[in-house]
Order: sequence, then C-alpha cells, then structure tokens
Amino acid sequence: MIVESLVGLSLVLNVSLENRTAFTAAPLAIPELSIRQKETNLLPVIQRATDCIVHQVFADPRYGSAQPAEVNDLIIDSIPACAAPVRAMIEAHDKLYGRGSGEAFLLGPYLDVLPSAIIKQAGVKIP
Repeated sequence: MIVESLVGLSLVLNVSLENRTAFTAAPLAIPELSIRQKETNLLPVIQRATDCIVHQVFADPRYGSAQPAEVNDLIIDSIPACAAPVRAMIEAHDKLYGRGSGEAFLLGPYLDVLPSAIIKQAGVKIP
C-alpha cells in the first residue's frame, strides 16, 4: 500500500513539474527588486487606497455613532467608492509579488489592520 502511494505521488509530481516548466512565457513577479524596493514602490498605492477608505468612512453619517465593531460595515460600504485606488493597490501588488498576491494581501493583512487604523485616526480630520 505504501509503495502504491509512493508510485502515485511520483507520477503526480512528474506531471506537475512538467506542466510547471511550460508556463515560463511571462514572469509572475518582478524578481530583480529587493523586498525593500518592492515595499517602497507599493507604499504610496496602499496609502492612496487607505486614504480613500478612511475619507469615505469618516464622511459616512453613521460613523459618529458607530461602535468600534461596526467600523467593518462602514469599511465594506466604502469599497465601491474607492474601487479605483483599491484595484490599483491589488494590481501593483500583483506586479511586484506575483499574480494573485494582491487579492490575498487585500483580504488578509490589509483588511486585518484597516479597522484598527481607522479607529486610531478617529481624532484626525481628513481633508
């Protein structure tokens, strides 16, 4: 049973490695930049998306009476108005780190810290 599993695994690996080498036509990311350079390029795009969302959340009439737990709803409601900068952030991340990484960044680390960032900026007026 173990031998059969190993043989099956080796066949799967061979097929997946053969298929992987066929997709070398277009790079998935910009490998020649250092991580610091990538972060430096990405930071202004992230800031524009964040500024747009913060501005929309603060402009929402519900914001004044919103509890910290309700900030997530305000963020979700602000996304359509900020579609262009959010899309630019996703595309820039994809360009720097590889296809699909931008959406993963948005739905993961970015949205994880965005509510607390908005709550921290509550005393700051956005023009």
